[in-house]
Amino acid sequence: MAQTVQRGKRRQAADDSPPSSPPPAAKRRQTATARKSTGGRPPARGPSDAGPSNAGRRASGGGQGQGGDPPRRKRFRPGTVALREIRKYQKSTDLLIRKLPFSRVVREIALDMITDTVEYGDNGLRWQSSAILALQEATEAFLVHMFEDANLCAIHAKRVTVMQRDIQLARRLRGSSGGLA
Repeated sequence: MAQTVQRGKRRQAADDSPPSSPPPAAKRRQTATARKSTGGRPPARGPSDAGPSNAGRRASGGGQGQGGDPPRRKRFRPGTVALREIRKYQKSTDLLIRKLPFSRVVREIALDMITDTVEYGDNGLRWQSSAILALQEATEAFLVHMFEDANLCAIHAKRVTVMQRDIQLARRLRGSSGGLA
């Protein structure tokens, strides 16, 4: 019984504290401050803004499954990715144009060139897959060579960007055969 009395007295002593004193630091409630947005990236969260939930998530290593910002992708310096892609495409021998769209374009052009559709029907010509593949190989080789020449024209003009006039000059310098001979 003496214990209950002491507990009651302790409660009274705690309640007698003046109401104007601020609550302890652990019990303070953080209030959100309204900030005027200027567009662009959101302001970085400081250590005082981060709640205990973020600290626990960092310590456990992960927790991206529930909300939160997605991880930012690494930003490379300008030109680094371009050089990496150049090395990648120079190493590979596979075709760069997709096969089905190229096949559609070839069939459409061939259908436009046919004058007598009665003989071939509404479907046009039939193509062997090796014939379309050969056309695609030749087309890609032609385009790569054309862009190489256009790049040289751009470099000659002290530019690094290939423009339409570079491609026109490269075609003009190739002559009537178009560099196919």
